[in-house]
Amino acid sequence: MKKIIFSLLAIFMTTAASAQPFQKGTTAANIGIGLGTALGGLGNARPAISLSLDHGVWDAGGPGVISLGGYVGNTGYKYTDLGYTAKWNYVVVGARGAYHYNGFTSTPKLDVYGGAMLAYNIVKYSAEGNGADLSGNYGSGIGLSGFLGARWFLGENLGVYAELGYGVSVLGVGISFKF
Repeated sequence: MKKIIFSLLAIFMTTAASAQPFQKGTTAANIGIGLGTALGGLGNARPAISLSLDHGVWDAGGPGVISLGGYVGNTGYKYTDLGYTAKWNYVVVGARGAYHYNGFTSTPKLDVYGGAMLAYNIVKYSAEGNGADLSGNYGSGIGLSGFLGARWFLGENLGVYAELGYGVSVLGVGISFKF
C-alpha cells in the first residue's frame, strides 16, 4: 500500500511541476456545479450546471493574457402546493472575455482571471392546477455581468476551479481541462 501511495504521489508531483500558466493559444474548459443563485424561483431548486470555455487570444501589457470564450448554464425550480405546480427553467448563454494574470511565477499551476460576460437568459415558466394553465417565456432578456475566478491545475491538462459572478449561480466550482 505504501508503494502505491508513493508512486501516485511521485506521478502527481511530476505532472504538477510541468504545468504551464494560461498563455496565448491556451484553451481551458470548465465544467461545474453552482452554489447559490441570483435567479428567481420558489420551492425546490435543481442544481445549477455550467460549461465555460476560454481561449487565450492576446498577450496583454504586463504579465497576462486576454481570452475570449463562451458560457452556457442551466438551473430550475419547481414549486408545488395544494394541487398547484409552478416550474421555472433558466438557460444562460453568453460570450465572455477575461484577463488572466500570469505574474505568479513561483506557482505556474495557478490561473487567476476576471472578466465580463454578455449573455441572454432564456426563462421558461409553466403553472398548472387550481384553474391555472400558463406557460411561456417569462423574464427572458440580455444581461451584462462580471466574474472572478481561479483555476489550480493538478497536472498538465486537469485542474479544479472556482468562479464568482453572475451566470446560473453565484459561485461555480468544478473541474477544468486545458488543451
